Amino acid sequence: MNKFSNFNDFAAFIASETDNDRLDHNEMANLHIVEEPNARHMPEPDEARRAVTMVMQTIFDVLRDTDMEPYAADLAWGFANSFHVVSKRIEGREDDAAKKLGELARAFDPSEIYAVELEETQLQCQNLQECREVMESMRDHAGEVYRVETGRPFSPTRGSRVSASLTASMIDARDYLASRSRERREQYAPQGPIVVFSGGTAWEDHDRLWKGLDRIKARVPEMILATTAQTKGCDAIAQAWAAARGVKLIQFRLDRSLGNRAAFVRNDRMIALKSVEAIVCEGSGIQAHLAQKLRAAGVPLHVVKNAPVPANQRTARRA
Repeated sequence: MNKFSNFNDFAAFIASETDNDRLDHNEMANLHIVEEPNARHMPEPDEARRAVTMVMQTIFDVLRDTDMEPYAADLAWGFANSFHVVSKRIEGREDDAAKKLGELARAFDPSEIYAVELEETQLQCQNLQECREVMESMRDHAGEVYRVETGRPFSPTRGSRVSASLTASMIDARDYLASRSRERREQYAPQGPIVVFSGGTAWEDHDRLWKGLDRIKARVPEMILATTAQTKGCDAIAQAWAAARGVKLIQFRLDRSLGNRAAFVRNDRMIALKSVEAIVCEGSGIQAHLAQKLRAAGVPLHVVKNAPVPANQRTARRA
């Protein structure tokens, strides 16, 4: 039965519970706005991973065995990509805060106002860094669920996918080249021997390419893989291999603003990497042009012909 027979009884109860005479007025009861940020904390890693896994798997489970099943991967990709988009926004705010902190450090002022502003900016930088790392961690976990469910590595549409916890980073070529000239963070310019990879979009023999890449990794354990970033065929197989093996990946996408020259300019940029080894699979004239340039540069080159695989011998896509 309801405790209050009417609204007036309820109002009287609230008034009695919030009577000032009932409040504790000692020092510990005082509220300080400065202390509020310290009471906040980041989500528990295990809880965050469970939440991401639940959402991702629910998308696939609900649509499985229905007419909507073909769209499950697209929806799951969008969910994983949302973490990437938000992490990039946080990164932008983090860069702004770091720039402000640098300006404050250069303009030292012994005043108390300066000291407070410097401390607040330092705390802001630290908080934004932690938020970005958490967001990237959730994105990486969502990407791993996506890879297990679809057999394809998660790759954002734009920019690089890097984080402190993920070994198999996907780095956009523009970020990679810019980081070398502007000395940006190491995660955008990984140090190590580069292996160039390119191939056609019509390719079925996954196992053959995986074994070839495994042999190179055995010789060059710290290798970084640079691909021509096509979304199907050889490049997609190489991306899946890199994700499974924890190999950092640099994606050289076409610069559409260059028109018909785009593919050839991309080839020239890959040659400039001075790679230690290269694999070029049979494809179009673009692959032939790249192979010719690699030979001229003296790069050890493996040319792989596309041999059709009988239907009963095709290797299932690796999870």
